[in-house]
Amino acid sequence: MKKKLSILVSNDDGIDSTGILSLVYKLREIAEVTVVAPDRQQSAVGHSLTISSPLRITPFKRDGKMFGYSINGTPSDCVKIAISSILNVKPDIVIAGINHGQNTAINILYSGTVSAATEGMLSGIPSMAISLASHDLDADMTIAADYAKILALKLLDLKLPKDTFLNVNVPYKPKNDIKGIKIVHHSNTVWKDKYEKRNDPFGREYFWFSGEYKVNTDNEECDDVALNNDYVTVNPIHYNITNHSFISSLKNLEN
Repeated sequence: MKKKLSILVSNDDGIDSTGILSLVYKLREIAEVTVVAPDRQQSAVGHSLTISSPLRITPFKRDGKMFGYSINGTPSDCVKIAISSILNVKPDIVIAGINHGQNTAINILYSGTVSAATEGMLSGIPSMAISLASHDLDADMTIAADYAKILALKLLDLKLPKDTFLNVNVPYKPKNDIKGIKIVHHSNTVWKDKYEKRNDPFGREYFWFSGEYKVNTDNEECDDVALNNDYVTVNPIHYNITNHSFISSLKNLEN
C-alpha cells in the first residue's frame, strides 16, 4: 500500500486566515497535513527570524477540533521549528499559502509566504508558495486551493533541483475564465513607495505605507503579465545573489 503524502503547511497571513483554511481542507484529501503558522498577521516580513525573544508553540483549534500549531513568530520561524521540534520526520512537501494578494516580481523578496517555502527548500524538501491575486479577506479561495492540490500531486515527480522551489500565483477569476497554467519568470516591477502622513488622536504624526504597484512590462512570459492575462503562473525560484558577471571588474580591489 502506497504511503500517504505528508505535507507541512504554513503562511504569513496567520493561522486563522481563510487562505490557510481552504488550503488545508483541500490538501487533506490527498495527504496527512500538519499546520504550523504564525499566530498573527506577518505579511511582508520577508525571511526574518526571531532571535531575541522566545518562541512558543500553541495548539490551535477550529470548531473545537485540532487544526495545527500557532507560533508567536515569523513564517520562517514556523517552518524551521516545525521541522526541528514538532515533526518526528521531515514532511514530503512544504506548501505555504494561500496568500491574500499576488506574490510576483519584487513582492517575492518581501513575502513571508514565499519565505516559508524558501525555508522548506533550504531544508531539502520540495516546496511551493501559492497566492491568490486578491487582497479581499473574504475572497473565495476554492479555485486556488484546487490548483494547490493539482500541483502538490505533481511536485515530487518534478524532481526540483535542491536549490529551487515553485512560486505559484492564481488569478482571482471564475474557473472557466482561467486559461491554464503558464511557466514564467518574474517581472522587474517594483513598488512606487508612498507614505501617507497622518495624525493620531493625540496629534502626533505617523506614516502609513500606501505604495502603488504598476506593472512596467508587456512581456507575456513574466509573472505579472501572465497573471493579468488570466493564467495560473508557476515560477521556479532559486537564490544566487552574487553578480558573477561583475566579479572580474572588482578584481583590482584585491591586494
